[in-house]
Amino acid sequence: MLKKMALKTNTRDEMLDITNEVQNFVNEQGVHSGVVYIYCPHTTAGITINENADPDVKHDMIMRLDEVYPWTHRQYRHVEGNSASHLKASTVGASQVVIIEDGNLILGTWQGIYFCEFDGPRNRHIYMKIMKEG
Repeated sequence: MLKKMALKTNTRDEMLDITNEVQNFVNEQGVHSGVVYIYCPHTTAGITINENADPDVKHDMIMRLDEVYPWTHRQYRHVEGNSASHLKASTVGASQVVIIEDGNLILGTWQGIYFCEFDGPRNRHIYMKIMKEG
């Protein structure tokens, strides 16, 4: 049960809510109980779980990551010029694991699953894999 999902980002730094897509994958597979792994195979993007009720949270996260990891810095050496995106992606992480119970993702009331772009706009993809219980 491995699924590759295509994503298109529109700006350099962006957080796309992919919660519904992950839940749809769980529904398609008919899984009642288990876990779903969500993995990003890109070095300048990542996956996180955070609040999805207030869009200002995404804004604030991106703003603060930009402050911590500015796009330009006189001591960056990476020839591609995107050192900040590599630092942001490592901070956020490449994957998340979410429990499935009664066919639903176990997330907090305000939580959503996000694909985090740090070097866009780009055509990207993620992988999702389900491990059934029993």
